[in-house]
Amino acid sequence: MRKNLLKLKEQVSASNAILKQGLIFFAMFLSFQAIYAQGNNLIEISGTVLEHDTKHAIPSVSVQIKGTVAGTITNEQGEFTLKTRNRFPLTLVFSSVGFETQEFEVKSINSKLAINLVTQTVLGNEVVVTASRVAENILKSPVAIEKLDIRAIRESPAPSFYDALENVKGVQMITSSLTFKVPNTRGFNIPNNFRFMQLVDGVDMQAATLGVPLGNAIGPTELDIASIEITPGAASALYGMNAINGMANLLTKSPFLYQGLSVYQKTGINHVDGKDHDPSLLTETAIRYAKAFNNKWAFKINASYMRGTDWRSNTRLDQNTNNLKSANPAFQQLNGSNNVAFDGWNKYGDDALAGSNVVSISGLNINGAPNQTLRVARTGYWETDLVSPKVDNLKLDAALHYRISDKAELSYSYRVGKMDGVFQRGNKIQLDNVVVQNHKLELKGNNYVVRSYISVENTGDSYNVKPLADNLDLASGGSNNAWAAKYKTALVSKLNDGADLATATQFARKAADAGRVEPGTPAFEALKNTIIKINNWDIKSSQIPDAPETGGAALIQKSRLYHTEAQWDLSKEVKVVDLLIGGDARIYQIIPDGNNFVDFTRSIADRNKALANGSFGDNVYYKKFGGFAQVTKTFFDEKLKLFSSLRYDYNPEFDPKLTPRLAAVYTFKKNHNFRITWQQGYRFPALFEALSYVNNGRVKRVGSLSYINEGLGYLENSYSQASVIDFNAAVSAAGNTDQAALANRSLLKVANLPKARPERINSLEVGYKSVLFNNKLVLDIDAYSNQYDGFLGQVQVFVPKGETVGSDASVLAMLDRNRDATTATSTTAASKGQDRYRVYTNAKNTYRNYGSALGITYNFYKKYTISGNVNYNKIRSNEVNDIFVTGFNTPDWSTNLSFGNRQIAKNVGFNVVWRWQNAFLWESPLVTGDISAYSTIDAQVTFKVPVAKASIKVGAADIFNHRYLQYAGGPTIGGLYYVAFTFDNLLNK
Repeated sequence: MRKNLLKLKEQVSASNAILKQGLIFFAMFLSFQAIYAQGNNLIEISGTVLEHDTKHAIPSVSVQIKGTVAGTITNEQGEFTLKTRNRFPLTLVFSSVGFETQEFEVKSINSKLAINLVTQTVLGNEVVVTASRVAENILKSPVAIEKLDIRAIRESPAPSFYDALENVKGVQMITSSLTFKVPNTRGFNIPNNFRFMQLVDGVDMQAATLGVPLGNAIGPTELDIASIEITPGAASALYGMNAINGMANLLTKSPFLYQGLSVYQKTGINHVDGKDHDPSLLTETAIRYAKAFNNKWAFKINASYMRGTDWRSNTRLDQNTNNLKSANPAFQQLNGSNNVAFDGWNKYGDDALAGSNVVSISGLNINGAPNQTLRVARTGYWETDLVSPKVDNLKLDAALHYRISDKAELSYSYRVGKMDGVFQRGNKIQLDNVVVQNHKLELKGNNYVVRSYISVENTGDSYNVKPLADNLDLASGGSNNAWAAKYKTALVSKLNDGADLATATQFARKAADAGRVEPGTPAFEALKNTIIKINNWDIKSSQIPDAPETGGAALIQKSRLYHTEAQWDLSKEVKVVDLLIGGDARIYQIIPDGNNFVDFTRSIADRNKALANGSFGDNVYYKKFGGFAQVTKTFFDEKLKLFSSLRYDYNPEFDPKLTPRLAAVYTFKKNHNFRITWQQGYRFPALFEALSYVNNGRVKRVGSLSYINEGLGYLENSYSQASVIDFNAAVSAAGNTDQAALANRSLLKVANLPKARPERINSLEVGYKSVLFNNKLVLDIDAYSNQYDGFLGQVQVFVPKGETVGSDASVLAMLDRNRDATTATSTTAASKGQDRYRVYTNAKNTYRNYGSALGITYNFYKKYTISGNVNYNKIRSNEVNDIFVTGFNTPDWSTNLSFGNRQIAKNVGFNVVWRWQNAFLWESPLVTGDISAYSTIDAQVTFKVPVAKASIKVGAADIFNHRYLQYAGGPTIGGLYYVAFTFDNLLNK
């Protein structure tokens, strides 16, 4: 803990200048106090809020003056006092989880108010703000939207409120680590999900260079979360380019409304079966303190620390089985464990399908057939030997709020998080001491908001697992040429001794691996610790004289995100229609690291020279700007509500884009709400998709912007990887000669990659939502159809060095045997070899997916409630294969069912959730494979101890410990059993 605090302190100090600027800005706003404070004298309104049936006092009821930002909450005795300068008559709005919202008009101060709230079993009339950026009844939202409030969060058996998102209708959650979970909706799921936005109090939580929100690593604590709103499907029309698949909006507690001291302690255990790791403790501690002064000033402070043993990724399946052309299908005896081109799901350095660390052993005499060739993958290392299972997450945040008047509130907030874990994109990344910080300044009124924030990212001591494995092999086992020579000598010797091919290959690998460092030895740990600190992923090169003896694996990425936005509700001024306008500007500042991002204003030669000197050029900037207008109008006594919005977005790297949305909601007989929405959305490439230049050994990963291609040629002068594999398989079968290569040249396909453009979606959605049977049943149905054009993904291509595609020399450069040879022999022509690139580019096909979701909540007896949802998502197949696999990565069917009673006995409640999904195919550049169907059961029992202002929650996720995978290459997840203690409203007078 002390080490983590010291590390966090070092990285936080880097943002002191930003913090000082924010405080100066905050002080400038306070100078307006004298202007706003003039006017009427303070009026004091007080009263008591009771439960209608029992007449018991209700604490923590929100008391808000309608049309203002002024409000307070009731104390333990249900009492409240509110001071305001507004004139009578005033309308007070009383709301609390589990009760119907009530409005009360106050015309004068004659006596103390007495308000009775009616219990509401099913929350069918909640207010949401995410769908339209203004408050509206959830039943009349123009798009599908789900909400988890405080009660739903407390009653969930999930280990944390963020885990509870997995039970929300339409949400698919995948777990990269205990500390890092990634939500998605409506298909095309990946662990580094660029298409799903996550906000916390309006602040985008993404780590810019990594490209995704890091789960809840720097988000709210268990004690500070107020509610979560999730919008499945495109939200680009109002929120811009990051929300093409959907978004989550996490809202925290106001220090004016939720005051006092709160403490949370959770202790759990996982790995109970001991298969991947010994049984391990998980602990999480959180504390929150908030205080308001005279309904004018308020502050809050949150801190939490979680520590545990991560789920392990240790699936030892082969994704390059010997029947594939990328292996050795002509030699059937090399199947199963004898596959010399083995490419394990969770093994690195053996990446046969990427063409990395694979050697071709040619000129072999096998079973009397001369001049044979074997494709052999280097041995590599398992993920469990390369990453640490110990993870932690430290979070701190603080906010200062000032009510300039009853209609304007100014706030400054700071949030920082430090995390460990494992992150998967094209490779696995060991996140270690990653720190992300946010500074936010916000001015909010009853009809406007102005918000500016800065996000600072530092990946700390993180490293890339693939170059770590590559360089462990290369540094201790020799170069690919040297390793191949040892392998061939031993193989030929064993074959000449009469051994069968399978036995000979086992002997050859053991001989070639002699001297290679082995996991668990001091030599392995020493070399590993050296490599993960070196910021150069390539091996030593003669073009870089001062390069280290071994390549490195350090992931050193630093960035800053500057964002300003504003919106203004002009409905009262326009009157004829409700009009909302807004705009935003965002600038990414990337500090080049030489591995993922470089200064592209420099030539390739200058980049290499700079790399040798530890200088990577000037900072790189990526910008986007946008604005929107939304008009709404009601007709027929507010039965029909029409929505129309138009957004304009501009990124200097691309042409401007217009994003429209049209929607209608019709209410039939009060309870039946039908909706239809059509919208278009665009997505500019994320930072990594646009600007990356990853020196990752044999395969370089490059961004989509065309100027990165200058001097490299992968867009216009390359062959597709798939065609190169087919070509080599045919040439090997024909004797592996130059003549055979030229005879099969038609198999090589020129990639002709398109110039990158923004990804576009057209989405049509229909839905129905209703509360029936005297507020006992909530029914929610939606269906959608999406069309993606210019889908962004990765494709691997081969560029012949110094040659033009189509020429004889370029054909010969694609041969496996020329991979490490540049000079002619008696039987082969000279070749300069090839360069390999994995390129972010647009798909050539149009993709269509569709689906539907049904959600039901039914309070069938007293306080017993059953609820559930079923989700269907499907993609239409195209007749012609694309340049890359898009990876829908979503089960056709998924469902969950919950049963519970929040008060089965006095101060005792329970909830049980069953979750299931069917099998599906997961496709990604790292691992492709089948994910089996699985089901789990979560359960919890909560005991309230009113005298101690405490609650005790005992529960388990996957209570029967049915081990399962959520995605190929991901960790195996099992049971997690916990007990959590919460003390609330302490020191609150």
